[in-house]
Amino acid sequence: MSESLLITLWITLKVATFSTLLVFIPGVLLGFYFERTHSRFAKFLSAVTILPMVIPPTAVGFILLKLFGYDGILGTWLSAMDIEILLTWKAAVIASAVMAFPIMVRTSKVAFEGVDQKLEAMARTLGYSRVQAFFKVALPLAFRGLLAAAILSFTRAVGEFGATVTVAGNIYGKTQTLSSAIYTAEQVGKENEAMVLIIISLALGFFAIFMTEMLSKKSSKYMRN
Repeated sequence: MSESLLITLWITLKVATFSTLLVFIPGVLLGFYFERTHSRFAKFLSAVTILPMVIPPTAVGFILLKLFGYDGILGTWLSAMDIEILLTWKAAVIASAVMAFPIMVRTSKVAFEGVDQKLEAMARTLGYSRVQAFFKVALPLAFRGLLAAAILSFTRAVGEFGATVTVAGNIYGKTQTLSSAIYTAEQVGKENEAMVLIIISLALGFFAIFMTEMLSKKSSKYMRN
């Protein structure tokens, strides 16, 4: 494996890991909230959360560019603190996190749907608060599903291109990930290099789907028992 491929793979894994960590806790909490709450506000917030899945990734990147640009709302504040976001791996993390967030929330919601609310109610009768019932009952029972959500979010971050390249660019050794490296290799006619990158992407995707299926199967058996 060439040095350039290792560098690209390292940046990709770093970006995907930080993106997943960034969305995990809020994704779990929102997934639980959406599963347990059916108010109009919850439905509105759920629709807003899912937007990155139904609009072009480049549109998401453009919005982030306006937010974190030098004349943007957040960009001005960050510039005053001497923090650079655009065209750095941090921009890639933010873009990938935004695109992976809907998957984290929706899959977490499905995980909590498998938790019998009667068990939480029983915990409440034993003196547990709502927060304690969440951490002691709901969270452990939904753990496998939440782990699957994290894996899917990680994989989505690995494959992100449109939003990432808009705010982070495609800078070799700095912001170039697997997806942008595939695009570059195809553009310059390096078909063999592009094929290697595609195979790696397919392997990561297959592993993620396989692990998710295994976790879902084990989770279903655990719920039945």
